[in-house]
This record gives sequence, structure tokens and C-alpha cells, in this order.
Amino acid sequence: MQFSIRSLLLGILLAAFCGSASLAQSLNKAEALLEPSATQYFQNQYLANSAMAGLDTGLHINVAYRKQWAGIQGAPVTQSITADYRATDRVGVGFHLMSDQAGLIDRTKAGLTYAYHLPLDEKGTHLSFGLSLALDLQHLDVTKLNGDLDDPSISRYNRRDNYFEGEFGVAYTSEHLGAQLALPNVRSLFTGDDKTVDGGTLYYAALSYRFLPESGAVNSLEPKIAYRGVRGYQPIFDAGVNLVFLNNVVNMMALYHTSKSVTAGVGFNIKQSVMVHAMYTSQTGGMKTYVDGAFEVGLTLNLFRQAPENQ
Repeated sequence: MQFSIRSLLLGILLAAFCGSASLAQSLNKAEALLEPSATQYFQNQYLANSAMAGLDTGLHINVAYRKQWAGIQGAPVTQSITADYRATDRVGVGFHLMSDQAGLIDRTKAGLTYAYHLPLDEKGTHLSFGLSLALDLQHLDVTKLNGDLDDPSISRYNRRDNYFEGEFGVAYTSEHLGAQLALPNVRSLFTGDDKTVDGGTLYYAALSYRFLPESGAVNSLEPKIAYRGVRGYQPIFDAGVNLVFLNNVVNMMALYHTSKSVTAGVGFNIKQSVMVHAMYTSQTGGMKTYVDGAFEVGLTLNLFRQAPENQ
């Protein structure tokens, strides 16, 4: 019976994965230009899916900084900080704050998350649900404007109402297998009130499997495929792998995106509590001749973690 329940849950997630891909194919017609933080794939999955908040014991703090198109004035700069905590055996809570600056446009998004983790067995398998409420603030920074400050379009943009956005996610996680589906713009999706910018994620789905060798220098090998429905553009598929070795001290990751870009990174784990990441994403196809890619650095703090009871 336990096996059949798991199969049913995985079937639902796979159907949602394929269905959302089909829907996004009909909604988007152009080539994607924007890439999310590279840390969301392996290092900080809470950044992409609210259901991942508090999945592991303890307090987890993640900070990331990304600089795109080095050497170009007004190039996009993204900064984020997240914190998630296992409050009880089944409840996780989280907070995320993101700042995105590109030219004159300044966007800040802050959210609070509640996640519920339903245990399916005694080996750490969970079906998780997460819901976030986020405040989205967008405005033009007129201090950087080289033009007519009396242009009415500027004042109209800055008079737009700030708005709250809902974020929903579901995840199936076990020692080896992971399946996720996230809707980061629930309000916009169901109301049709489009206040997000082109390039924002509409849907996110991912499947991964972690191999755990019993001996040797490699501690884990995790292939992963992900799908992102992007507003105003074609959907993007990501495929890559994360390799952890040398007693969980070093990790290397690489991803290929169907936007014709590649992400590669390396990380170091200090005493299982502090992790430092460095990543580079090449520019999407069609723009490589004109601009460079994106450099990103990240820092993870894992505090108050508990050893599994079966160890």
C-alpha cells in the first residue's frame, strides 16, 4: 500500500510537470533572456519553492549576490537573502528578501512562508506543501535618470500601487528522489491581473535523483532536470548535475539551459555549517556577442541542525 501511495503522488507531480509545460508552450512565443539565481537548483531550493522551507532541521540562512553584464553601466544586479527554520516536526517557516536593480528599474520583494511536511515513512520521505505571501515593490530610480524628469510616464510608473503576491509549492522528497512544482505568481495566474515583468517565472517544476555511493571519494551525485515557464518568452528546460566529494567538503555543479546558456559553479563546505559558492552563467543565445554573462557568489549558514534519529 505504501508503494502504491508513493506511485500515485509521483504520478500527480509528473502530470503537473507535463501539463504546465504544455500550457506554457501555448502562452510563450519568444526567446527567454532572464535567468534565476543559480543557487536555487541545489544549494537553496527554498528560493524557488516555498514547500522546501524548513524541510531539514535547524536554521538555514542563504545570501547571494549576482552581477550581470560586467562593464556595462546600469547592468542588472540581484541580491537575495533567505532564512528557513524547522519549527516543529511537520512545520517549517521562512523569510525571503530579494532586490533586483536593472538600469532605472528598482524592484524589491519580501515574503513570509509557511510549509507543512507530511511524513510518508520513517526514512525521511515527505510530501510537503508551502505557501508564501510576498510584497512586491517596483519603482524607477529618478536619481539615475539622464533625461526629462517631468516626463509624465515616469510619475505614472512610480504611482502604481505596490501589491501582494502569493507563492505556492509542493514537493515530494526522499533520501534519493525529489519532485517539485511551484507557482511563484498565484495571484496573477488566477486573477489575470498582470503586474509582473516579462522574464518572470510563471511555473517551476523539477525532478532529481541523488546517488549515494557507499565508498570512494564521491559522497553524492545528483542529476536534475527543471522546467521554467517564463512570462513573455518560450519555456526553458534546465538539465544538470551536482557532485559532492571529499567528505562533503567540495561540490561542483553544472547546468545547461535551453536558452542556450550554461551555468557552472564550485562550493566549499566548512565544518558542515558554512558553505561558500561561486557560479558563472554564460549569456543567453543571441546576446553573447554584445555582453558577458553573470557572476554569482553565495553564502550558506546551517545552524542548530540535528542528526537523524536512525543514525
